[in-house]
Amino acid sequence: MTRESKTLRVLLLGASGVFGSRLARLICAEDKPIDLTLAARGLSKLSALAQGLSRPVKSLALDRASLTAQDLAGFDLVIDAAGPFQASHMRVVESAMAAGVDYMDLADGRDFVQAFTRYDEAAKGAGMALTAGASSIPALSHAVIDHITQGWSAIDTLRIGIYPGNRAPRGLAVVEGILSYVGRPVRVFRKGRWRDVPGWGLLHREKLPGVGKRWASVCETPEQDLLVERYAPRRSAEFYAGLELGLLHLGLALMALPVRWGWVESLRPFSRPMLTIAKWFLPFGSDRGGMSVYASGEDEHGRSLARRWFLKANANRGPYVPVLAAMAMLRRYRAGWRPDPGARVCSGFLSLADFEADFARLGIEHCTFEEGREPRRDGRDAPLALPQTAWQ
Repeated sequence: MTRESKTLRVLLLGASGVFGSRLARLICAEDKPIDLTLAARGLSKLSALAQGLSRPVKSLALDRASLTAQDLAGFDLVIDAAGPFQASHMRVVESAMAAGVDYMDLADGRDFVQAFTRYDEAAKGAGMALTAGASSIPALSHAVIDHITQGWSAIDTLRIGIYPGNRAPRGLAVVEGILSYVGRPVRVFRKGRWRDVPGWGLLHREKLPGVGKRWASVCETPEQDLLVERYAPRRSAEFYAGLELGLLHLGLALMALPVRWGWVESLRPFSRPMLTIAKWFLPFGSDRGGMSVYASGEDEHGRSLARRWFLKANANRGPYVPVLAAMAMLRRYRAGWRPDPGARVCSGFLSLADFEADFARLGIEHCTFEEGREPRRDGRDAPLALPQTAWQ
């Protein structure tokens, strides 16, 4: 579908946060302008952000927990970058539908994304386009999988990992999202069947070229379901994340034990003190972050093969990665393209090529290479045969 050629009016919720502020900077750096309004609960942080942007923007004090359709009226698109989406309500989605405004978010909450598609029929009837997960997962991760498995006849294993640098800025929403599942059962597809494992469990080490070795643990994300639904892997589909400092990563694994033993229901109530502790360690570690995508399966001739894709982001560019899919979608909106009406996850909308310009602009590197065999069952990588052009 298309719309009339006009300036795109966008409301960005959570604009003062870690990810919202970076999306605002990317939007304002575009050659072709977008009519942007920044929104957050407090105007002081928005004013400070607006002063540092390359284009004038409007600011609006809005709380996503209490906004109404009237607050969204007059915009073409509302983007929810606030979070956390774990155990989040659907107030913004429903308000957008009532206002006749398209909706997009950076959702990483598993239950939120599962519930999102219940609005599909209503959105189709209203002619509205609602898009969830325009972020690192599933928008970028699925674009990468589509690229590295092109022409394959079957997929056996999918394995995705995200590993931020310790000096990367972090917000309360991110910490709340992680602590919401630490120690609690996480349903994953492993060894050909669904099973429950402890959140932040399956502890192992991953080697990332140009980034180094990082601890990794299983996370509760929509990917656990979406990878199986879209790609039907025969063996496993897993998502991991890791903190750079072993003290913090392993410490969190130890803190998960009281949840696993049933002594406390969740660590989420401890989000603020945990964020404070994490900030104490900001001077340590590095500003290097990475992302990996691994796939094994069979080509069109039935031959076994495996490929691994790596992304490396230095100089604290990593926090830009989660907003690049939303930026790519915005460019399409601005050019007159619009998703078909309905409520859908941002999977299959974008290709890896849609990210290339921003990767280059931000100095974010990525590479793909063939691998002889998949990761061992103990989680260690097979020896990496990196091509000559890859970074070490």
